[in-house]
Amino acid sequence: MTRSPTPRSTYVPHTLDADAVRIWCGLALDALGRAREDIDAINVYPVADGDTGTNLYLTVESAAQAVDAAFDRHPASAGAARPSLADVVRAMAHGALIGARGNSGTILAQLLRGMADVLAEGGGTGSGGEADGLRRALRRAVQLAYLAVAHPVEGTVLTVAMAAAESAERATGDVGAVARAAYEGARTALQATPGQLDVLARAGVVDAGGYGLVTVLGGLAEALSGEPPAAPPAAPAIPAPALPSGEPGPVDCSADGPAFEVIYLLEADDDAVPALRERLDALGDSLVIVGGDRLWNVHVHVDDAGAAVEAGIEAGRPYRVRITHFGAPAERRPAAVPEPGRPEASRRGRRPDRPSGERATRAVVAVVPGDGLAALCAEAGATVVATEPGKPPGGGELAEAILRAHAREVVLLPNDAELRHPAAAAAAQARAEGVRVAVIPTRSPVQGIAALAVHEPARSFDEDVVAMTSAAGATRCAELAVAEHRSWTMAGVCQAGDVLGLIDGDVAVIGTELAPTAETVLDRMLAAGGEMVTLVLGADLPDDIAERLERHVREGHFAVDTIVYRGGQPSAPLIIGVE
Repeated sequence: MTRSPTPRSTYVPHTLDADAVRIWCGLALDALGRAREDIDAINVYPVADGDTGTNLYLTVESAAQAVDAAFDRHPASAGAARPSLADVVRAMAHGALIGARGNSGTILAQLLRGMADVLAEGGGTGSGGEADGLRRALRRAVQLAYLAVAHPVEGTVLTVAMAAAESAERATGDVGAVARAAYEGARTALQATPGQLDVLARAGVVDAGGYGLVTVLGGLAEALSGEPPAAPPAAPAIPAPALPSGEPGPVDCSADGPAFEVIYLLEADDDAVPALRERLDALGDSLVIVGGDRLWNVHVHVDDAGAAVEAGIEAGRPYRVRITHFGAPAERRPAAVPEPGRPEASRRGRRPDRPSGERATRAVVAVVPGDGLAALCAEAGATVVATEPGKPPGGGELAEAILRAHAREVVLLPNDAELRHPAAAAAAQARAEGVRVAVIPTRSPVQGIAALAVHEPARSFDEDVVAMTSAAGATRCAELAVAEHRSWTMAGVCQAGDVLGLIDGDVAVIGTELAPTAETVLDRMLAAGGEMVTLVLGADLPDDIAERLERHVREGHFAVDTIVYRGGQPSAPLIIGVE
């Protein structure tokens, strides 16, 4: 699976170019993945619904995926090794726009659009150089964000963004120094937010959206300087100030506010947006409309959700409509309106047939890399998300699969260590919409197969999750891969074309042929004991190699059974599990 590159400690990219933007997206996404739960926990404004961290993660994830896609398609379309800075920042802004979630995610998308407006027009070049370009990009970002919010409130992400831009303008030095100054200015402003917004002071927390923006700016500072921020982002909570006797403590902002959050993408002429803004402003609050060039992301909190959607229909063509009720978690059920001409289910997902409207008690969602594995898991009753080479599913797609399973309880099997953060974000989103979700940390499809084999819907949810987790944990996993270039590994130096045997994620064996290397891997794994070997054959692996490996296990390891699946995965020629 391809991932946005992260800088090594010896690599210090000072150039604000396409690669730096890709690195920034990867760093910001990883940092938000780590901070997501903390940010969710301090979400008290504008609605205390505990999803700001998840929304920001999903927004940046969409931006990062768009940037990766720009790199993937550019050689074919432009005949160049790398896309330009303009290509990448426009992709980043577009990805954030179409994937924006929640109030803070929508504002972040507009901040990224403002930066892209400057950088795509040569803002990183000229007499002022890259440092001046970044200063102007941050200033433009703040200007657009304030214009997008109907009623700006200080002590929020807007205040933090303004502080970042002002600190960048005062900074001297190269582009890395400017990025670090923006981060530090935002971090300082974040600590002051409780003194600017009463609801934060009462709850004893800093602003959740601002905390997320500081995290994103930390990724920018690291991408442009090659060094992590001097200190982690501000602590997610501060001591609550003393309140007069009888004064209420932390408040739930959703108690007296509008009943619904309405979000949709809108295709509309630019001159239709002012009237839409005026109408939605009269219907509710927390209104944010971002975008431009006939594509907009609309976010508003209202009591009359239908009227908010009707306003969009009058302005243009709304799609990807999401309506969430601000109630108890069990009541937060989204009403999703599919895009016209587009199937409601994910293009890569499938699930067992179920009568329309019938809701199962429990379901399993499994992420798998090949058609054979997809068919196997679907036959076992799982809702399947089939991955493609270099295109891992994001948190948004996993959340859609969880909801598509149409069950009150869902067990998610990511089957890849790299999907830990997206899976957690997807589970958080689904829980907020009334689904009970458990993520079993399966690192390989063979662990998912083991977990699915012991799945029993008749058990209680907790007992079923424990049994599936135990089965997955008792399964050691390995896979064979072909080295693409010369590199250092845990097992020594490999050359391009060598066969690598990875056990539990680390290179343990280096060979020249697949079958002998697989035999060595099996011997090492079975030396610690085992009762069952699972072989998952890749798309191009000959059957005779599977027969040879079965014979090797049977002759060299008594009382060990072997089961073979034609997985069809295109990336790894062989996946091995030992239970």
